[in-house]
Amino acid sequence: MLDTTALREAYDSLLEAAVTVADSAQLRTPPPGEWNADRILAHVCLVTAGTIAAVAAVAAGEHTTYDNRHALDTWTIDRVAERAGGFSGLRERLRRQAEILCGFGGPALSDPELDSPVPLLGLSAGALLTDAVVPLRGLFGGLADIEIPNHTRQLLALLPEDAAV
Repeated sequence: MLDTTALREAYDSLLEAAVTVADSAQLRTPPPGEWNADRILAHVCLVTAGTIAAVAAVAAGEHTTYDNRHALDTWTIDRVAERAGGFSGLRERLRRQAEILCGFGGPALSDPELDSPVPLLGLSAGALLTDAVVPLRGLFGGLADIEIPNHTRQLLALLPEDAAV
């Protein structure tokens, strides 16, 4: 059985940060090589959708892999942002995706399913972070402990100094 409390809390914090950013009259320009708020949320939507796909494959009795390279492609990121309807649409999409992903918690997946090996290729800013086989439950933990909190901080860094939380 999987407890998704930490994952729910990570998504809640990210979505609260997104509201704060949306409500800000002024945002900092991201440093070179960093993303604006739309791109950050679109990237997280892509990562979340990819995780949902991997988890759903295991739930369907299939083998799966997880490779985040598509979630780093700026053309894909911009396309997702446009199709979602911009920042507010991305926030709503991400909220719903988080509900779906966290819905795989509790008894939705068995321990053998959660222990299924998943080849994981994870990159960030062109650098290899992970190239390993992890249990499916590791995807949930990686999102809750690393991916979502890092992007929450990235969003909040766009706020002017006097508005940063």
